[in-house]
Amino acid sequence: MIHSNSRYVSQITRDTLALILAGGKGSRLCELTQYQAKPAIHFGGKFRVIDFPLSNCINSGIRQIGVMTQYKAYSLIRHLSRGWGHLNRDLGEYVELLPASQQYSPSWYEGTADALYQNIEFIREHSPKYVVVLAGDHIYKMDYGDMLVQHVESGADMTISCIEMPVREAAGSFGVMCVDKHNRITNFHEKPDNPCPLKDKPEYTLASMGNYVFNTEFLIQQLLADAKNPDSQHDFGRDIIPAVIDNNQVLAFRFLSVDGNAAPYWRDVGTLDAFWQANMDLVAVTPELNIYDQDWPIWTHQKQSPPAKFIFNDDDGRRGYAVDSTVSGGCIISGAKISQSLLFSDVHVHSYSSIEQSVVLPQVNIAKNVNIKRAIIDAGCQIPAGMNIGINKADDIARGFRISQNGIVLVTKDMLSSVDYK
Repeated sequence: MIHSNSRYVSQITRDTLALILAGGKGSRLCELTQYQAKPAIHFGGKFRVIDFPLSNCINSGIRQIGVMTQYKAYSLIRHLSRGWGHLNRDLGEYVELLPASQQYSPSWYEGTADALYQNIEFIREHSPKYVVVLAGDHIYKMDYGDMLVQHVESGADMTISCIEMPVREAAGSFGVMCVDKHNRITNFHEKPDNPCPLKDKPEYTLASMGNYVFNTEFLIQQLLADAKNPDSQHDFGRDIIPAVIDNNQVLAFRFLSVDGNAAPYWRDVGTLDAFWQANMDLVAVTPELNIYDQDWPIWTHQKQSPPAKFIFNDDDGRRGYAVDSTVSGGCIISGAKISQSLLFSDVHVHSYSSIEQSVVLPQVNIAKNVNIKRAIIDAGCQIPAGMNIGINKADDIARGFRISQNGIVLVTKDMLSSVDYK
């Protein structure tokens, strides 16, 4: 739903503080998050994952934003300072970094609710009417104004954004909720093995997107109560939501496509397979996620690179080209073949090499006569001449490369450093 009175919506968003939870380890991404938090990983050719919720905030008119960091936050903080420091503080706009600082506890952030509790003075200082709490590690485009309008007009104390998801996909992986005909949440379960199905679509359930809207005073009350509970894990899904649904107005906001008939694009890139697939989605002829939408741009920071360059296009057997692929600035494709792949900035692929169905992160150099298929090549890798990746599973295992459940091969600099090329 988009409210017809844009000024009405802008007044609500102006009175809203967004807090983005960006401290996740992303342990299921294995070596991709060995040196950085999950929200900092590269995505889509030129972005970082954190750029998506941040861009959603800006495009929705929410320009008071706090980002809570914790786990291996250096690259995330560097990206935020370079790419998101341009907002005008004189107009009350900002992206504020909120690293774990043990303000109210000798521990670091112990859960999602504790992260907000330890920044409770930041919330009070800015005294918004509403607080939007957002996960910092999902890929999607969403107008938070729609969710805020429903929250205000329904008189809810808390609103949880949710998406219809197949039961088998949600089981054990997502918080799910049961709702009545008015979308009031009657039950909430964190990652159940048997999610409650929708009455009209028994093969689907309502999965939490990890995004919440609170009336500010209600949020503060719940954070204070939760902090005093010695049995709490201080987590929204495990503690806060189950504690408030019985005696308060807690509603679900259903995230739908523009026509309201289908689930929109939303991905948790929390595994190697999910990360690879979400990047592969972007090289489709008509991607489900439109990153070319000028009405809803995804903002980021990227160094100024020259255009991508393709050379040796006229020599038989030595043509530099890319088909059904995305190639970022600074790339040089020198007599190599790129097919159904996504290359980030400053990737150099040398002659007679072939890249197929792969994600190649920034500043990778791929030497001559290399064949790569269904792989993720981490930033800064130097792939030696003649190496095959994703071609022979036994060879990949012998080299110490990681192979995902669906057969995607992950290669990092550390893995390559221990490989004997002779």
